[in-house]
Amino acid sequence: MSWKGFFEGIQSGAETLMFDPLDGVRALELESWWMANFMSWAFIIIGFAAFFYWMKQLSIFNSTGEEDRSQTSHSYLG
Repeated sequence: MSWKGFFEGIQSGAETLMFDPLDGVRALELESWWMANFMSWAFIIIGFAAFFYWMKQLSIFNSTGEEDRSQTSHSYLG
């Protein structure tokens, strides 16, 4: 087996297995932009939900005083 054949096998696998779903999304975009970008919107919604949950938890820790606010890493920050 030559190195050329090895790398052509990787290329073939990438083009046939990994890019087929993306080709399907590209074809779907011509029919419906919203359906083609569904996963992007889902990740954006999940990101916003995680951000708001994180902010809620930070406010809970801040209001109960559980957060350690001592300066231990850099003296110039305080």
